Amino acid sequence: MPALGTSYSERDPRLAQRLAPLVEFLEVTPDSIATMIDGRPIVDEDALAHLEELSESTRILAHGVGLSIGSADGWNDDYLRVLDRLAAHVPLAWHSEHLGYTHVDAAPLGTMLALPRVEESLDLLCPRIETLLARYPMPFLLEHVVNLLPDFAESDYTHAGFLNELVRRTGCGLLLDVYNLECDAHNGQVELRAFLDELDFSAVREIHIANGVERRGLMLDVHSRTTRSETRALLDEVLPRATHAEVLVFEFLSEAVPVLGANRIAGEIELLRRWTA
Repeated sequence: MPALGTSYSERDPRLAQRLAPLVEFLEVTPDSIATMIDGRPIVDEDALAHLEELSESTRILAHGVGLSIGSADGWNDDYLRVLDRLAAHVPLAWHSEHLGYTHVDAAPLGTMLALPRVEESLDLLCPRIETLLARYPMPFLLEHVVNLLPDFAESDYTHAGFLNELVRRTGCGLLLDVYNLECDAHNGQVELRAFLDELDFSAVREIHIANGVERRGLMLDVHSRTTRSETRALLDEVLPRATHAEVLVFEFLSEAVPVLGANRIAGEIELLRRWTA
């Protein structure tokens, strides 16, 4: 069974201190511990020191948002500078990134979009993944993102087949977000059983579970709530297949901490312990 992990909130160090004894892994978003000043990313020294302290008893994971690995005009070098700094000070078990893009022609989209599942996307992604694997001496995982737009008219691969091909060509691993998958199934983007049957689960090293919001009939991956019974039921289906997964992470946004509160987050972690025992 996998170990248990949860998100690191840079906004509330006391919360991390409370949660750390309950989990084996804490997952930090590098973007969240840096601020752009005069066009340069400046890492929060207090957050860096806190993560160093936590790493003495808890394994640390990096889970990026802002790399924009799928942008045709290039990824975000500022994100890599922050990850460089984090990796130099904190022993990371591995790092992961979302399989999507957040800007076009250097203009931010304000959200993250999924890539078309075509050969041209693979030609763009694979050299970048290989660069990351060479740059950082640790595993690199990619997480599928919720498809916010209607599916592409012509695709060379299914959703699972596209992930499998990335793994086959580069040797990267996968981060499977159970709630993201549930969103895509609810929104009519993915046939759930076909996806689970086709995915190469041997590449799944990390699993996320979360809960978000529903707007106008669409489920969105705004990870701001404790998990639903439906999502935990899907986790029951995923775990027996994901025999190589090392950690199950309850993911929440730092912005949601004031609403959720420390007690509910801790209670959710205790609830999920059953899936890792």
